[in-house]
Amino acid sequence: MKKGRHFSHKGSDKALRRNLISSLFLEERIKTTLARAKDIAPLTERLITKAKKDNLASVRFLQGVISESAREKLRKELRPRYEKRTGGYTRIIKLGPRSSDGAKMAFIELVK
Repeated sequence: MKKGRHFSHKGSDKALRRNLISSLFLEERIKTTLARAKDIAPLTERLITKAKKDNLASVRFLQGVISESAREKLRKELRPRYEKRTGGYTRIIKLGPRSSDGAKMAFIELVK
């Protein structure tokens, strides 16, 4: 069995994660379900750490994971912001349940 959460997206869990992470880098704060926020938080942390190295291998790795616009923002704006920080780049803020289906909601944001 593969590690990580499995959502009911029939094989597109990887695409869901990529889109959420790209949106998080572009918007710096997104509202999503708590399960999805907890799922993408460690992946986001790893990508920021990888981007801080700024070598060819990390650039190519990021090309395969997130969109081009998110990569540019990560390289130009976010990397200098987190240069001296050793971890803890994301924060999850729990919200109340969604009115339609009662799903637990949360904000996930990049720490300033």
